[in-house]
Amino acid sequence: MTEPGREPLRIGVLGAARITASSLIAPARTTGHRVVAVAARDRSRAEEFAREHGVGRVVDSYAELIADPEVEVVYNPLANGLHGPWNLAALAAGKHVLSEKPSASNAGEAAEVREAAAKSGTVFMEAFHYLFHPVTRRLHELLESGELGDLQRVETMVAIAAPPDTDPRWSLPLAGGAMMDLGCYSLHAVRMLAPFGGGAPRIVSARGGERAGAPGVDEWLDVELEFPGGATASARCHMAYDGLDMSCRIIGSRGEATATNFVLPHLDDRVVVRTDAGERTERLGTRSSYTYQLDAFAARVREGTPVPLDADDAVAAMELIDASYRAAGFAPRPRSAAPHLS
Repeated sequence: MTEPGREPLRIGVLGAARITASSLIAPARTTGHRVVAVAARDRSRAEEFAREHGVGRVVDSYAELIADPEVEVVYNPLANGLHGPWNLAALAAGKHVLSEKPSASNAGEAAEVREAAAKSGTVFMEAFHYLFHPVTRRLHELLESGELGDLQRVETMVAIAAPPDTDPRWSLPLAGGAMMDLGCYSLHAVRMLAPFGGGAPRIVSARGGERAGAPGVDEWLDVELEFPGGATASARCHMAYDGLDMSCRIIGSRGEATATNFVLPHLDDRVVVRTDAGERTERLGTRSSYTYQLDAFAARVREGTPVPLDADDAVAAMELIDASYRAAGFAPRPRSAAPHLS
């Protein structure tokens, strides 16, 4: 439930994406926040979504939802290429925005979102939910404590089985690709270790493979990086993989730690630690990372509590994604057309 004395958030949802059930509906139910409205391109889909998840109202369009006076927070889980345009529209309407990652199609558009957030004076946050879970916090604590020694190498991998060919994640106009959908986590987790690596990492090299039948769209992409302090990293992603791999391995001068599923830790909350003293497995809890995220977002909106995922971080994330694409021989994703707000 919401903390005593804290008014529940009133959230409107853009689209009827499948992810919303786990990324927002269930966390809102757990924490006491209200999903007050939903809009989808197909009203019948929005109506079905509202019935299934107990959403109060269906509105006719994304623009109508953004203009709705009852909606104070807009949650944007649309296809990647629609994140930037509708984030800009929601911020221009004075709404707080929780945007699925990545926040925009490229760094230039992310910078426009940052400017819009500054102008609106509302809260903008990119939904890198993994960062709020105790699994990721524990990895950082193991470095902070000195148990692992000095950071030497990081290895992240986010890989899933292939979505259908018709999935928008394979669409270049909708800013699709493995790096956008999956590798954004791999890169972000590496970049969040900058305090232990002497600063932000730089790209050393990258390589990738194009999806058959989808020119310009990456099926997989591997990036090698280096921190100013000399530690190295690999950030890998694959969107047509044989199985599921969402691991993060941190190697230090005195030991190493591996989160077996840092992206979805409610499915596997193990952190395996290996040092000269032996090996142990820590369990960090299966409360959803999305629930931790909504708690943090609500605290930012209601009390001004700082969060690490502001608009500046979203720009830095997109700059690294764009640079990875260029290094691997791909073009950064094109931006989509601006939405019709009439």
